[in-house]
Amino acid sequence: MVRPVGSAPAATPRHYLMCRPTYFAVEYAINPWMDPAAGVDRERAIRQWAGLRDLYLSLGHRVSEIAPIEGLPDMVFAANGALVVDGRVYGARFASAERTPEGPAYLDWFRKAGYTEVLDPKHVNEGEGDFITLDDVILAATGFRTEAAAHQEAERLLERPVVTLQLVDPRFYHLDTALFALSGNQVAYYPGAFSEGSRRVLRSLYPDALLATEEDAAVLGLNAVCDGRNVVLAAEATGLADRLRARGLAVHPVELDELRKAGGGAKCCTLELRSSPV
Repeated sequence: MVRPVGSAPAATPRHYLMCRPTYFAVEYAINPWMDPAAGVDRERAIRQWAGLRDLYLSLGHRVSEIAPIEGLPDMVFAANGALVVDGRVYGARFASAERTPEGPAYLDWFRKAGYTEVLDPKHVNEGEGDFITLDDVILAATGFRTEAAAHQEAERLLERPVVTLQLVDPRFYHLDTALFALSGNQVAYYPGAFSEGSRRVLRSLYPDALLATEEDAAVLGLNAVCDGRNVVLAAEATGLADRLRARGLAVHPVELDELRKAGGGAKCCTLELRSSPV
């Protein structure tokens, strides 16, 4: 459904947690995007990340930063560090040994920041990478990283209904590479990333969803951040950008191709802090 002219959606100020890619590198391969032989330009990655942070600030959002830790090159992908809803923090337990230390590092930040309801999870999950929070439901994925049991664990802590979705394409190993929230009750997604059963669930829940093409999904165009009005997404996802504009949204393309070498985009770099204590 295309929004009528003159009824542009409203933006809601957000609070984001980010991590500067001071130690960014591709030293191992834990997803199809990563090739250690290709190398990265760390300074360019830092400039691209800083441009994303500055864009959020210019849009009126608040940005907090967690200090990067040497030896954790993927810590820049803050979205994987936790899920925060109503001030409650569901921590991450990473699937790969290479990223395992990130979980305690993020939990330590939250405790020091004044969060009192913080859960160190029993089940493997990778935070907002596999959990998308909407007004009435949390969409959660399994298939590559997050265990289905983590969905139940998160539901108990957060007291929100959690809907399980199955990812089937290794390129889209996290939910946030295949789906993002346009508003509190609407989404955009790439159907090919999901099992047939999950596609039926999504069609039932979101009959007016924006369906992305494989071309836009393949440049991580759906690894995007929307505040209800402004959409921050990969500059290469031009078709998706045009369709978002047709819905009355303001599109802000960003260059993050250096970070994409590790399988990350705007959303991967951005953990939303919902109802923070400070």
